[in-house]
Amino acid sequence: MSRPQCPRCLRPATHCLCALIPSLDSRTRVLLLQHPSEVGHALNTARLAALGLVNAQLVVGEVFDDLQALLNPPGYQARLLFPADDAQALQAYAPSDAPLLLVVPDGTWRKARKLLHLNPLLAALPRVSLAPGAVSRYRLRKAPGPGALSTLEAIVQALQVLEAPTSFEPLLAPFEALIEGQIAAMGEEVFQRNHGDVT
Repeated sequence: MSRPQCPRCLRPATHCLCALIPSLDSRTRVLLLQHPSEVGHALNTARLAALGLVNAQLVVGEVFDDLQALLNPPGYQARLLFPADDAQALQAYAPSDAPLLLVVPDGTWRKARKLLHLNPLLAALPRVSLAPGAVSRYRLRKAPGPGALSTLEAIVQALQVLEAPTSFEPLLAPFEALIEGQIAAMGEEVFQRNHGDVT
Protein backbone atom coordinates (compact mmCIF):
# COMPACT_ATOMS: atom_id res chain seq x y z
CA MET A 1 0.00 0.00 0.00
CA SER A 2 1.44 3.35 -1.00
CA ARG A 3 1.82 6.24 1.39
CA PRO A 4 -0.64 9.17 1.16
CA GLN A 5 0.76 11.85 -1.14
CA CYS A 6 0.26 15.60 -1.25
CA PRO A 7 -1.51 16.26 -4.57
CA ARG A 8 0.24 19.62 -4.97
CA CYS A 9 3.94 19.03 -4.26
CA LEU A 10 3.70 15.25 -4.86
CA ARG A 11 5.68 14.55 -1.69
CA PRO A 12 4.54 12.01 0.90
CA ALA A 13 1.89 13.76 3.02
CA THR A 14 4.14 13.43 6.08
CA HIS A 15 6.89 15.36 4.22
CA CYS A 16 4.73 17.92 2.39
CA LEU A 17 6.71 21.01 1.33
CA CYS A 18 3.77 23.28 0.48
CA ALA A 19 4.17 25.47 3.58
CA LEU A 20 7.67 26.40 2.36
CA ILE A 21 6.75 27.08 -1.27
CA PRO A 22 6.46 30.84 -1.91
CA SER A 23 4.21 32.56 -4.42
CA LEU A 24 6.54 34.94 -6.25
CA ASP A 25 5.66 37.14 -9.19
CA SER A 26 8.17 37.75 -11.95
CA ARG A 27 8.37 39.88 -15.05
CA THR A 28 9.93 36.88 -16.79
CA ARG A 29 7.66 34.02 -17.78
CA VAL A 30 9.19 30.58 -17.14
CA LEU A 31 8.23 27.59 -19.28
CA LEU A 32 9.52 24.30 -17.88
CA LEU A 33 9.55 21.38 -20.32
CA GLN A 34 10.00 18.30 -18.19
CA HIS A 35 11.09 14.91 -19.49
CA PRO A 36 8.63 12.27 -18.22
CA SER A 37 11.41 10.41 -16.39
CA GLU A 38 11.75 13.36 -13.98
CA VAL A 39 8.14 13.40 -12.75
CA GLY A 40 8.57 10.74 -10.08
CA HIS A 41 12.03 11.91 -9.03
CA ALA A 42 12.30 12.55 -5.28
CA LEU A 43 13.99 15.91 -5.93
CA ASN A 44 11.58 17.19 -8.58
CA THR A 45 12.93 20.75 -8.54
CA ALA A 46 11.13 21.81 -11.73
CA ARG A 47 7.79 21.22 -9.99
CA LEU A 48 8.95 23.29 -7.00
CA ALA A 49 9.86 26.13 -9.39
CA ALA A 50 6.50 25.97 -11.17
CA LEU A 51 4.61 25.98 -7.87
CA GLY A 52 6.65 28.86 -6.43
CA LEU A 53 6.41 31.19 -9.42
CA VAL A 54 3.09 32.76 -10.39
CA ASN A 55 4.28 33.36 -13.97
CA ALA A 56 5.48 29.80 -14.66
CA GLN A 57 4.13 26.76 -16.48
CA LEU A 58 5.25 23.12 -16.27
CA VAL A 59 4.59 20.85 -19.25
CA VAL A 60 5.59 17.17 -19.19
CA GLY A 61 6.44 15.25 -22.35
CA GLU A 62 9.03 14.31 -24.95
CA VAL A 63 7.36 15.78 -28.04
CA PHE A 64 5.23 18.90 -27.52
CA ASP A 65 2.52 19.18 -30.17
CA ASP A 66 1.48 22.67 -29.01
CA LEU A 67 5.05 23.97 -28.80
CA GLN A 68 4.44 26.78 -31.30
CA ALA A 69 1.75 28.24 -29.02
CA LEU A 70 3.75 27.59 -25.83
CA LEU A 71 6.76 29.47 -27.21
CA ASN A 72 4.81 32.51 -28.36
CA PRO A 73 2.83 34.06 -25.50
CA PRO A 74 1.92 37.64 -26.48
CA GLY A 75 4.44 40.24 -25.34
CA TYR A 76 7.34 37.86 -24.59
CA GLN A 77 10.57 36.97 -26.39
CA ALA A 78 11.43 33.27 -26.07
CA ARG A 79 14.96 32.26 -25.03
CA LEU A 80 16.24 28.77 -24.26
CA LEU A 81 18.25 28.43 -21.05
CA PHE A 82 20.76 25.86 -22.26
CA PRO A 83 24.51 25.93 -22.90
CA ALA A 84 25.84 26.58 -26.39
CA ASP A 85 28.90 28.25 -27.89
CA ASP A 86 26.71 31.09 -29.15
CA ALA A 87 24.58 31.44 -26.00
CA GLN A 88 24.24 35.03 -24.75
CA ALA A 89 25.01 35.71 -21.08
CA LEU A 90 21.90 36.84 -19.24
CA GLN A 91 21.79 40.50 -18.25
CA ALA A 92 19.42 42.63 -16.21
CA TYR A 93 16.45 44.05 -18.08
CA ALA A 94 16.65 47.59 -19.36
CA PRO A 95 13.39 49.51 -18.83
CA SER A 96 12.47 49.25 -22.52
CA ASP A 97 13.19 45.51 -22.86
CA ALA A 98 10.37 43.11 -23.65
CA PRO A 99 10.19 40.44 -20.93
CA LEU A 100 11.61 37.02 -21.69
CA LEU A 101 9.87 33.70 -21.91
CA LEU A 102 12.63 31.63 -20.33
CA VAL A 103 12.33 28.09 -21.69
CA VAL A 104 13.97 25.55 -19.38
CA PRO A 105 14.31 21.87 -20.33
CA ASP A 106 14.22 19.64 -17.24
CA GLY A 107 15.97 16.29 -17.20
CA THR A 108 19.43 14.79 -17.12
CA TRP A 109 21.76 16.41 -19.66
CA ARG A 110 21.16 13.46 -21.98
CA LYS A 111 17.37 13.69 -21.64
CA ALA A 112 17.41 17.48 -22.05
CA ARG A 113 19.41 17.14 -25.28
CA LYS A 114 16.88 14.56 -26.44
CA LEU A 115 14.05 17.07 -25.87
CA LEU A 116 15.89 19.52 -28.11
CA HIS A 117 16.49 16.84 -30.75
CA LEU A 118 12.83 15.78 -30.79
CA ASN A 119 11.50 19.37 -30.86
CA PRO A 120 13.24 21.37 -33.63
CA LEU A 121 11.36 24.55 -32.65
CA LEU A 122 12.97 24.31 -29.24
CA ALA A 123 16.45 23.70 -30.63
CA ALA A 124 16.07 26.71 -32.95
CA LEU A 125 15.47 29.21 -30.12
CA PRO A 126 18.19 31.75 -29.31
CA ARG A 127 20.05 30.47 -26.24
CA VAL A 128 21.00 32.20 -23.03
CA SER A 129 23.37 31.02 -20.33
CA LEU A 130 24.24 31.66 -16.71
CA ALA A 131 27.49 33.12 -15.50
CA PRO A 132 30.09 30.37 -15.04
CA GLY A 133 31.24 29.13 -11.67
CA ALA A 134 27.98 28.79 -9.74
CA VAL A 135 28.11 26.15 -6.99
CA SER A 136 25.13 23.88 -6.53
CA ARG A 137 23.52 23.40 -3.13
CA TYR A 138 22.47 19.94 -4.31
CA ARG A 139 24.68 18.03 -1.84
CA LEU A 140 23.26 14.60 -2.66
CA ARG A 141 24.97 14.07 -5.97
CA LYS A 142 28.20 14.99 -7.67
CA ALA A 143 27.75 17.68 -10.27
CA PRO A 144 28.77 16.53 -13.76
CA GLY A 145 30.92 19.64 -14.09
CA PRO A 146 31.51 23.12 -12.68
CA GLY A 147 28.45 25.33 -12.82
CA ALA A 148 26.04 22.37 -13.05
CA LEU A 149 22.92 23.34 -11.12
CA SER A 150 19.56 21.75 -10.44
CA THR A 151 16.72 23.11 -12.58
CA LEU A 152 15.39 25.17 -9.66
CA GLU A 153 18.82 26.65 -8.87
CA ALA A 154 19.34 27.60 -12.53
CA ILE A 155 15.97 29.37 -12.64
CA VAL A 156 16.67 31.25 -9.42
CA GLN A 157 20.07 32.38 -10.69
CA ALA A 158 18.61 33.45 -14.05
CA LEU A 159 15.82 35.48 -12.42
CA GLN A 160 18.24 37.08 -9.93
CA VAL A 161 20.24 38.39 -12.90
CA LEU A 162 17.31 39.42 -15.10
CA GLU A 163 15.23 41.08 -12.40
CA ALA A 164 17.91 42.46 -10.04
CA PRO A 165 17.60 43.63 -7.31
CA THR A 166 14.51 41.44 -6.74
CA SER A 167 15.40 38.30 -4.77
CA PHE A 168 14.12 34.88 -5.77
CA GLU A 169 16.00 33.11 -2.96
CA PRO A 170 12.71 32.09 -1.23
CA LEU A 171 12.22 29.58 -4.07
CA LEU A 172 15.15 27.62 -2.62
CA ALA A 173 13.55 27.10 0.83
CA PRO A 174 11.64 23.91 -0.09
CA PHE A 175 14.68 22.64 -2.02
CA GLU A 176 16.89 23.07 1.05
CA ALA A 177 14.29 21.35 3.24
CA LEU A 178 14.04 18.50 0.76
CA ILE A 179 17.79 17.93 0.82
CA GLU A 180 17.97 18.19 4.62
CA GLY A 181 15.15 15.64 4.83
CA GLN A 182 16.97 13.24 2.51
CA ILE A 183 20.17 13.58 4.54
CA ALA A 184 18.29 13.02 7.80
CA ALA A 185 16.62 9.92 6.34
CA MET A 186 19.93 8.37 5.29
CA GLY A 187 21.71 9.33 8.51
CA GLU A 188 24.75 11.55 8.91
CA GLU A 189 27.22 8.66 8.77
CA VAL A 190 25.89 7.33 5.45
CA PHE A 191 25.72 10.88 4.06
CA GLN A 192 29.34 11.60 4.99
CA ARG A 193 30.53 8.28 3.58
CA ASN A 194 28.73 8.71 0.25
CA HIS A 195 28.48 12.48 -0.20
CA GLY A 196 30.84 14.11 2.30
CA ASP A 197 33.27 15.12 -0.42
CA VAL A 198 30.57 16.71 -2.62
CA THR A 199 31.18 20.45 -2.76
